[in-house]
Amino acid sequence: MSQKAINLIFICSLLLIGCKSKKKLTKSFNNDYYKVEKIQKKPKTESSKININETKITPTPKNASYTEVVRIYIDNYSEIAKEEMVQYGIPASVTLAQGILESGAGRSALSKKSNNHFGIKCHKGWTGQRVFHDDDELQECFRKYKDPKYSFRDHSLFLTQRSRYEGLFAYKKNDYKSWAKGLRKAGYATDPKYPQKLINIIETYQLYSYDVEVLGKKNKRKKEKSSKVKTYLVLKGDTLYSISRKFDVTVDALKKYNGLINNTISIGQELYIHSVKK
Repeated sequence: MSQKAINLIFICSLLLIGCKSKKKLTKSFNNDYYKVEKIQKKPKTESSKININETKITPTPKNASYTEVVRIYIDNYSEIAKEEMVQYGIPASVTLAQGILESGAGRSALSKKSNNHFGIKCHKGWTGQRVFHDDDELQECFRKYKDPKYSFRDHSLFLTQRSRYEGLFAYKKNDYKSWAKGLRKAGYATDPKYPQKLINIIETYQLYSYDVEVLGKKNKRKKEKSSKVKTYLVLKGDTLYSISRKFDVTVDALKKYNGLINNTISIGQELYIHSVKK
């Protein structure tokens, strides 16, 4: 066999071996890449499972008024406050009012970075997570929670497990005024106007209605009516949509019951909640 033929066979052999190696390398790379993809996707699945039981929060629209912000806060946390009332006997109205006041309806810097809606400081014996925030003094230690609902539960435990708050539980569960004054007297806050601030929030947003729901009693604060027709007095910040949600009726039904041609309503206006004869 000539030297030329030998050289040609040798070159072909090298090319054949190179192709096989390239295919094997490509296959190996693809398998490794697939494994990496599976590893990257797994944490996302685990994260979604963690979020299932977390509090579902309705986001606050940009440029929303303070009244709208507070009403969204109430919608987000009223069920939790009622459950805490059932479990621990603290009026839901007081819990919600404190949450609104202490956290700026969930918008304060402290509540955003710690989910702490009640301004509870670390205190002796706290072993959970913590953040540092300027309050009465610089960089004070505050409790941090994974989810806002844990802040509500810790608030209940904070009041029920400290002897200085024992006197609160002698008040009736629907006596929010005494609870508001009692909190200040027991040392929850140093602001002398703290009780009145809570009372104003409760009465402005009718938070006492949640106490009534839990207690299963009729709301004695409703005005006596000369007829059986149920009406509602429009408050500051109310919209037809918010009223429709409160009484489980549609906006169109409210407009029909009250002869409205658009969604405009005014403070102090009395609206029919049910159909009435002309």
